[in-house]
Amino acid sequence: MRELAPAKINLCLYVGAVRPDGYHELVSVMQAIDLADRLELTDSEATADEVRCPGVEGPNLAARALAVFRERTGWNGPPQLLEIEKRIPVAAGLGGGSADAAATLRLLARRSGHGDHSELLEIAISLGADVPSQLRPGRWLAEGVGERLTQLPVAPAVGIVVLPSAAKLSAAAVYAEADRLGLTRSADELAAALAALDPNRPEPVNDLEQAARSLESTIDGSIDAARGAGAVSAFVSGSGPTVLGLFPTLQGARLAVDRLNAAGVDAKAARAIHNQSPP
Repeated sequence: MRELAPAKINLCLYVGAVRPDGYHELVSVMQAIDLADRLELTDSEATADEVRCPGVEGPNLAARALAVFRERTGWNGPPQLLEIEKRIPVAAGLGGGSADAAATLRLLARRSGHGDHSELLEIAISLGADVPSQLRPGRWLAEGVGERLTQLPVAPAVGIVVLPSAAKLSAAAVYAEADRLGLTRSADELAAALAALDPNRPEPVNDLEQAARSLESTIDGSIDAARGAGAVSAFVSGSGPTVLGLFPTLQGARLAVDRLNAAGVDAKAARAIHNQSPP
């Protein structure tokens, strides 16, 4: 069985104070795009589940998703081999690990016949803030730590240029830097940002951008490159260091990618993914 795991971008991200559980309150418009990892799930002759993800070291959130799915649903099917072909840059602010975890849950639900959408959502919430919105890739307004989701209608067409970075930033480090720099909002300021937000045309505000730029100096050059290629706005996605350039049309984004690549800048054009139905 195969499944795509689309990346997500934050079209806006407002960050509140740290909660007692250690997470930050947030308000974000999240949009899935067609840059995606590829997953394949098969029965294994091994004695335990296994996740293979070439080029990615350390713990894998997809493996955690597999383990928690078994624990929560009671599924005792044969050991599974999950193979992940990475296309989403790692530690890039594009939610690649979360996308893989969400896609793993979709695969397991199909494989096992266990886990309705509400059960999968509970598991997704336990795995991390970005996983719930990627359980059904599309366009979402996320609140809380990402677990309170409002599905948004299909938005006006826009072209997206993704400028990945050779650098990696952990979300934890960027949030810690945002705290150090005093970039987070009070509860009242976060509520005001939500009240003023137009989810269909969000202002490209990212409260983590200054923290990401503080930790990774190459971000400035990527923002300048996107603007120089004609982006109407250029900003950091999520915790970075990936930079996004927005264009009025997909064709404009593709032409900008051609110009950037010709100048030696790694860039990719991407399209938004419309909301998908639950498994």
